Amino acid sequence: MDYKKTKASSSTITRDMRKFEDVTGNPYEAIYIISKRADQISSEIKEELNKKLKEFASYSDNLEEIFENREQIEISKFYERLPKPSLIAIEEFLENKIYYRNTDEEENTTTNTNTTTE
Repeated sequence: MDYKKTKASSSTITRDMRKFEDVTGNPYEAIYIISKRADQISSEIKEELNKKLKEFASYSDNLEEIFENREQIEISKFYERLPKPSLIAIEEFLENKIYYRNTDEEENTTTNTNTTTE
């Protein structure tokens, strides 16, 4: 996903928990889904940033060779200005852009359909 185009706010705002409950029926389940998605987003952003910064990596241990690189600084500042992964995940959740399933309910359904009464 392109996180540069996200509509998520860059600062924390107060949310109505009933909106989360409306989607899943359980606010704690909603928070769990959002936290898992935020972890995914965080790792994707970190991986992308590491790829970009790898170009600037210096493999020598000489401190005299370390210099300020404007492009590297701009890349770092850009990623610092991005909304937090949790805010992006909340926005995706409220816009129904996250696919999730409850495996516990699926297991209960499977178990109930396989049992027979004699």
